[in-house]
Amino acid sequence: MKTLRNFAPSWLKTYAFLYVIFLYLPVIFLPIFSVNTSATPKFPLSGFTFKWYGDLTRTPALTDAAWNSLLVGVSASLLSTIFGICAARAITRYRFPGRRTINGLLMAPLVLPEIIVAVSMLLVMLQLGLSLSLITVVFGHVLICIPYSLSVLTSGFEGFDRSLEEASSDLGESAFGTFRRVTLPMVSPAIISSLLVSFTISLDEFIMAFFLTGTEATLPVYIWGQLRFAAKLPGVLALGTLLLAGSIVLLTIAEIVRRRASNRTQNMGGIIA
Repeated sequence: MKTLRNFAPSWLKTYAFLYVIFLYLPVIFLPIFSVNTSATPKFPLSGFTFKWYGDLTRTPALTDAAWNSLLVGVSASLLSTIFGICAARAITRYRFPGRRTINGLLMAPLVLPEIIVAVSMLLVMLQLGLSLSLITVVFGHVLICIPYSLSVLTSGFEGFDRSLEEASSDLGESAFGTFRRVTLPMVSPAIISSLLVSFTISLDEFIMAFFLTGTEATLPVYIWGQLRFAAKLPGVLALGTLLLAGSIVLLTIAEIVRRRASNRTQNMGGIIA
């Protein structure tokens, strides 16, 4: 029995290590080949250079795509966070018929095939008479980002001590004033995490942007278009490396903010108790 107990942790560690290698080893090759002097991604490397990164700033189409992705990402993160605040507030504070069902429907885009969701959004936009543009891309990205935003914000609202709101009400503050002066400042770390996570998801989103974009491409759509040309591959690798680094930085900041908020909530709970 003791042998089995000792074997299980070792087996799990080995499995986790192999899983991480399988998942992230291809990603490691991205920055390696992005500094190769040869346009062909193969070993051994023919040399070391940063010229592919320098060429990115001299590509007008890339600059436009980056600006489009920035606009879409900021808009989608703001809207999804606003909707997420309303939904998380309702789910964690009130009990009403169908609450779990509504919560499940809001989280459904996480499990539904994304290409099916994208085609459905395209049909809806066309039926509404909307022309494909960055606005339709924002709508699609909001749909995808809301589940991530909701999961982060729900955690923030669940860790919030409701006695603080009750104390504010007892002091004569209105419901809206309590929400603005007490609730929002306390859950602000979760809001910041939601904004960062939603922006990261929107920045990397391809399928929804591919179906809903018009003549203004976002960065993932631009990268997809460049993959048809072998000469453009080094620039794509350099751009992909920058996107990878940016995503890691944003997600790391979001996780740090989330952990600090969790620790602060626990500390305040201990002080109040």
